[in-house]
Amino acid sequence: MLGTIVNAAAICAGTLLGVLLRSGIPNKYKETSGIAIGLAIVLIGLKGAWETNNSLILIASLVLGGLVGEALRIEDRLQRFGQRAERLLGKGGNVGEAFVTATLVYCVGAMAIMGSLQSGLTGNHETLFAKSLLDGISSIFFASTLGMGVALSALSVLVYQGAITLGAQWISVLISEAMITEMSAVGGILVVAIGLNILEMKKIRVGNLLPSILIAALLARF
Repeated sequence: MLGTIVNAAAICAGTLLGVLLRSGIPNKYKETSGIAIGLAIVLIGLKGAWETNNSLILIASLVLGGLVGEALRIEDRLQRFGQRAERLLGKGGNVGEAFVTATLVYCVGAMAIMGSLQSGLTGNHETLFAKSLLDGISSIFFASTLGMGVALSALSVLVYQGAITLGAQWISVLISEAMITEMSAVGGILVVAIGLNILEMKKIRVGNLLPSILIAALLARF
């Protein structure tokens, strides 16, 4: 669990620094940095999505996952969670948006899965330490634009990566490289959607697409 704990701590530290810097940054610089972050997130997402080995799995996962997410109203539930957190944390940006955005960026992708498996199976935390450095730096920029809600993603990282680490022996038998590839590809598309939201090009209910990642794993397995 050490690698995951360090990862979560790095996100919290980066968020705090980003919020402190935010107060002294003029609005025009915040707007420009927000656009830059949005564009960078779109690029990161596209690179992840490009790794798919089966476009049909990608498409089917997104469609089926979107239907499941809409039925479960995941986005609404996440927004309500964000609103409750905002009342506790005080004003400082859209906490729900910050939470969902940072959670997806930090939790999807092969690095989170493979690093957690490596940590649980061998006790080698190098991959997660490297991820911690990347996440800590990016959280500074996220927090300077989106606010304190970015820190809540540390809880998601603890739960998600922690569960994989603790269940590594069992998960490693069930999950294949093909499954990780397709999960990462679908996650990349969701990251692209986040970038489009930040750029305010189109409002996408990204939370309702989250089941797509699990469906991609199931389709890739069979």
